[in-house]
Amino acid sequence: MFDPRAIIIPLITLLISTGLLFLARGIVIRFLHKWAKKTESKIDDIVIASIKTPSVYWILAIGLYISIGTSELPEKYTFYLTKTLHVLIILSVTMVAANLTGKVFRHYVESTEIPLPTTGLAHGLIKGIVLAVGFLIILGSLGISITPLITALGVGGLAVALALQDTLSNLFAGIHILVEKPLRIGDFIKLETEQEGYVEDIGWRTTKVRMLPNNMVIIPNSRLSQSILTNYCLPEKRMSLLIPIGVSYSSDPEKVERILVEEAKKGAGDIPGLLAEPGPFVRFIPGFGDSSLDFTLICQVREFVDQYLAQHELRKRIFKRFNEEGIEIPFPHRTVYLREEKDWKK
Repeated sequence: MFDPRAIIIPLITLLISTGLLFLARGIVIRFLHKWAKKTESKIDDIVIASIKTPSVYWILAIGLYISIGTSELPEKYTFYLTKTLHVLIILSVTMVAANLTGKVFRHYVESTEIPLPTTGLAHGLIKGIVLAVGFLIILGSLGISITPLITALGVGGLAVALALQDTLSNLFAGIHILVEKPLRIGDFIKLETEQEGYVEDIGWRTTKVRMLPNNMVIIPNSRLSQSILTNYCLPEKRMSLLIPIGVSYSSDPEKVERILVEEAKKGAGDIPGLLAEPGPFVRFIPGFGDSSLDFTLICQVREFVDQYLAQHELRKRIFKRFNEEGIEIPFPHRTVYLREEKDWKK
C-alpha cells in the first residue's frame, strides 16, 4: 500500500535544506560584497561573479542529495542517484574553477608588469589542466582506477601523435613562442614574406596578425616559429625615422643642416608620434649625389606606424621652408646628343 510519507518526508527535507542553504548563501554573498568593496583588487569581484549563479545549482543538488538520503527508495536507486549528483557537482565545480582560474590569471597578468603571456594558448592550457584534474576526480568518485587509463593512453599515444602530427607541431611551436617571447600580443611585426601588422592573438594552432589595411593574416605556429621576422616593438617601441633629402650643389651644407634640425624640433611639438627626445640630427649621408647634395634627417617616433604621419608633415614643412630660404631641390638632368648619320650609298 502506498505510504504518502515516502514522498512528503523527502519533499519537506528538500524544501527545508534548500531554504536554509539559500539563506546561508544570501548571507555569505552579502558579506563577500561588503568585503569586496573595501578592497582595491578586482580579483574578489571576479570570484563572486563566477560563483554567484552556479551556487544556486549546487544548493539544489545538495538539497536533492539530502532528500534522497531520507527517502525510502531502494538502495540500488539511491546509490545511482547519489553517484549522479556527485558527478554533476564535481563537473560543475570543475567548469567554474577552470573559467575562474583563466579569468584570474588574465586579470593578474594584465594588472601587473610580469612579462607573462595572456594569449588564448596560455588561457587554454590553464583551463585544460584544471579540467584534467576534475576529470580524474570524477573517475575516482566513480571507483574507476586511472592506472589502466594512463597505460592505454601511453599505448595509443604514438598513434595519436602520428595522426595529429601537424596539430601537435603547431601546439608545441605556440608554446615555444610563448616561452621564448620573440613576439607578444600587440607587437608590430614584419615577416620575411613582407606581410606586416599587429599580433592579435597566439592560439594553440595559429597566430593572428592584423595588417594595416585591417585585414587578418592567419599564420600556423610552426611556420611562424621557423620564419625570419622583424619585431618593431623590441627591445622597445621607439624607433628611428630616416628621411633622405637632396639639395642643389649651390646650397650651404651648414644652413641646410640647421634648417632641417629646426623644422624637426618644431614638428616634435605639433606632429603626433614625433618625439622631441632624443633630439633630431642631420648627417651628410649618402653625400655627393649625381645631381644633389644628399642629407639624411634622423629623428625618433613613438612607434612604427607613427612614421607615416611624421614623414608626411615633415616633408611639407621642409619643402615650404626651403622655398622661403631660397634653397633649391634639384631634379636629375639628362643631356641627349643626336648624331646625324650620312647616307654614303648615294
